[in-house]
Amino acid sequence: MDAQLQYYQAKLDYEWDAADLFDELEIGRQVVVVDARKPAAYEEQHIPGAISLPHRTISELSTRGWSKGPVYVCYCDGIGCNASTKGALKLTQLGFKVKELIGGIEWWKRDGYATDGEKAVKGTRVKCAC
Repeated sequence: MDAQLQYYQAKLDYEWDAADLFDELEIGRQVVVVDARKPAAYEEQHIPGAISLPHRTISELSTRGWSKGPVYVCYCDGIGCNASTKGALKLTQLGFKVKELIGGIEWWKRDGYATDGEKAVKGTRVKCAC
């Protein structure tokens, strides 16, 4: 039973879903949303307020001057893409507090939250149904 409890706690320690991220942003917590995809994907559509930092470019140099205080939440397209995992790994190796957004931008949109970018969509949901 202890192993199972530890497993589920670890998932919650390292992952957020779209509703978790939305709620944290709404209450003004120190959260930096990192789009770990290629710049073209970011330009097309991204989570409002996210910064573009492709996982391939994450390094000590590209994060120089970043605060270690906030939680950094990495995302990518979602299921079938592991850019968020690669980004989260690299940021963790650099000493940042990191979570991964499960489902990526696809589940963010599926849950009805707004996006910014060339193909921005307006949100239809302001609170999670779960």
